[in-house]
Amino acid sequence: MKALYRKWILNYWSPYLAMALAGVLSAVYFGITKTVWAVTGEFTRLGGHVMEWFGADVSDWGYFKLIGMQGNPVTRTDGWIVWGMFAGALVMVLLNNNFKLRIPRQKRRWAQAFAGGIVAGFGARLALGCNLAAFFTGVPQFSLHSWIFMASTAIGTYLGVKLIGASWWKGKPRLIKGPVEPARAASGRIQPLLGGLAALAYAILIVCFFVSGHKMLGVAALFGALFGILIERGQICFTSAFRDLWISGRATMTKAILVGMAVSSVVTLVIILANGMDPITKIAAPSTLIGGVLFGLGIVMAGGCETGMMYRLMEGQVVFLPVFIGNIAGAGLLAYAWDHTFIYRRLVETGSKINLIDKFGAGGAIAATLIVLGLLFAIARYWQNHYRFGTGFRKGAAKNVH
Repeated sequence: MKALYRKWILNYWSPYLAMALAGVLSAVYFGITKTVWAVTGEFTRLGGHVMEWFGADVSDWGYFKLIGMQGNPVTRTDGWIVWGMFAGALVMVLLNNNFKLRIPRQKRRWAQAFAGGIVAGFGARLALGCNLAAFFTGVPQFSLHSWIFMASTAIGTYLGVKLIGASWWKGKPRLIKGPVEPARAASGRIQPLLGGLAALAYAILIVCFFVSGHKMLGVAALFGALFGILIERGQICFTSAFRDLWISGRATMTKAILVGMAVSSVVTLVIILANGMDPITKIAAPSTLIGGVLFGLGIVMAGGCETGMMYRLMEGQVVFLPVFIGNIAGAGLLAYAWDHTFIYRRLVETGSKINLIDKFGAGGAIAATLIVLGLLFAIARYWQNHYRFGTGFRKGAAKNVH
């Protein structure tokens, strides 16, 4: 038992395993609920509720009509996906004795995190999805908009890396006089005990949902917790998947996400064909391209994407609280701009929903998807092996440099 506890609870998991499991679970979740693993849609609704609390009437806003505002964050399945992810991540953090308040040394990080959250939230909702619905769970739905979003997010993260590398963004480092005390691992048994109690309480909540007849809420709460466990144990962050390519050439997270999407695509197609379901297809339009660039820029500014932000906040990294608030603010801003400015008329209305299954058939769609994902995996592997650490030198050529 101690060996199992050490392997599965105390040790971080391979990101390949975490993303493959996430791919299977997201496909199964779609088969049960006919919706996908997503978070920023619920962030947008939460922003709408906040505006309502302050007296705003959002009932006739086109964006809220599009995504739906029925219920509240504790009566919607999308709400329990979010709360479940927080809960699952927190339980694992506590079981690992890993919670510790971490406050950034530079005050500017608070403003940068908030600004990044706004840009990422605005971009995600402009593209009708974030790194989940418009990326990780969008590609397995064979929606063309996801491929556009993926490519534009890569561009945005590259621009973000250039931005955060500027001296005016980094500021002056804070120097501490005298020897620095080495970081110490948290000690004691309080956190693991709290983690166990939290897991028990959450399990009871899920059972109550099923017993009281709210089965879909129970399903969402369960899958949300499982997703939270996976992203925390695998330390899954889509920001690092792109940012590390531009900064260090490291591509482990990139390859793991590609593997997860490949697994999810196969399982999702099986579920679609077995149950006669329609895949979820979003509009592919200029808004998808622009939104992806803004999202990529924003997550690098913030230091983390939605998934990374959630488990890091549960670890006690409080700088991700303004990222979370900024995400909600940015999504709400987009909801207002959707039909109060030119955004819908100029950037969205001209687009259309395009699904690869409709264009190429089921066989052609899965073949095209797996081939492209395989090519991207090969490119990522080549990039890591030959252009690591941003030197531009091949490993073999580096030996000749003096």
